[in-house]
Amino acid sequence: MRLDRLLHDHRPFALLRRRTPGHDHDVVELLLGPVTTYDRLADIPDEGLALIPFRQIRERGFDVRDDGTPLSVLTPEERHELPLEEALAQLPAHDVRVEGGGFDVGDEEYADIVGRVLRDEIGRGEGANFVIRRTYEGEIPGFGRADALALFRRLLVGERGAYWTFVVYTGERTLVGASPEVHVRMSGGTVVMNPISGTYRYPAEGPTPEHLLSFLADGKEIEELSMVVDEELKMMCTVGDMGGVVVGPRLKEMAHLAHTEYELRGRSSLDVREVLRETMFAATVTGSPVQNACRVIERHEVGGRGYYAGALALLGRDSGGAQTLDSPILIRTADIAPDGRLRVPVGATLVRGSDPAGEVAETHAKAAGVLAALGVVPGRAREEGVRPRLMDDPSGAGGAGRAAGLAGAVLAADAGTDPGADRARPGRRRRGHLHGDARPRPALLGPGGDRAALRRTGAARGRRTAPGAVGPRARPR
Repeated sequence: MRLDRLLHDHRPFALLRRRTPGHDHDVVELLLGPVTTYDRLADIPDEGLALIPFRQIRERGFDVRDDGTPLSVLTPEERHELPLEEALAQLPAHDVRVEGGGFDVGDEEYADIVGRVLRDEIGRGEGANFVIRRTYEGEIPGFGRADALALFRRLLVGERGAYWTFVVYTGERTLVGASPEVHVRMSGGTVVMNPISGTYRYPAEGPTPEHLLSFLADGKEIEELSMVVDEELKMMCTVGDMGGVVVGPRLKEMAHLAHTEYELRGRSSLDVREVLRETMFAATVTGSPVQNACRVIERHEVGGRGYYAGALALLGRDSGGAQTLDSPILIRTADIAPDGRLRVPVGATLVRGSDPAGEVAETHAKAAGVLAALGVVPGRAREEGVRPRLMDDPSGAGGAGRAAGLAGAVLAADAGTDPGADRARPGRRRRGHLHGDARPRPALLGPGGDRAALRRTGAARGRRTAPGAVGPRARPR
């Protein structure tokens, strides 16, 4: 299959590079087929690529500005896979020019909005944290399929650490992006969510372990991560109705910034469409509590969100016929109209310790990956070879030693604390080790989604929670 065929075949298509566990990361998938729109998630087929707009959260009874963005599904008539290097060789490599670029909400106005949300919403107890969006807008003269493919190639080459890198053409719009965050995935009856929050913006001279330690010691960043994990645990308690675990915290490194993250895993008896409905949408892109966050978003944001903070979702079945689901959150994504009008929505997570100027800078940093791919802002010069991960110890002491040090900075870990006593409570930080690799220290969630029965395993005081064990109940939130 030659990718230049896409320049002449006018059918909708999707190109996906997925870093899904168990999936070959060095393969680009091509899907070709018709796109159909639906009203409700329950109506969509259980095989295909779904584009889920933010307005779909109305299915949960939450307030939302209905901007008419469609719930669409691409049903593949053809599927192909290409090795990554072959795809890069075939994709157009020209620069894409953007004219008239700028944010729809200026820096000063956005800082004012941040101040109002801190004072009028968080300050009055409406919630612990809220994500407020603004959108970079511009125009690509003469935009066509070749430009969309060139942007996709730039992201494949330049963005490190993305969960999905993708371009989707529906016939009505083009989405191209590099999302770092799992919305939800399901395989073999196991559901996984991946709350990511806290943002370390790399300085111009590049990231350093010292700067990273400073970021990890920042109370505002710690609070962001803690609160979104608590909120997504509520969702996992619904969809992980047969029990589960919490893994982390870990560090996710990308080209322009790094985040701290957790992974939530649960066993589920639900249909994948029910899983999608009950997980609309992550606290990392809305706020906490999510229902209150939707009201705050409607009050303070300019216009509807479109697909921003919604999800892509690849639904299918495994070789045994069991349902599968792989879904990234739609962030770090350019939404391009047929006439070349470009939108790149980004948001900052506001908590009580937020600084308006810092949140303005955060939205610039989050847009930087997509904007650099578009040539709107210069990207950092490409380094020869592979830059060592921040979690690696440059002194030669090894990543484990640095991970322990980072854990102390971000979690204030106390070796004298019984890990079994660290249950999920409002405002309570979880204790454990921060990992840059796949060696997690898990916590357990009781069958039936008992979030309050969460316990963390560990070796402190030589004690370990037995697999499947749950702790005493805490008062419900």
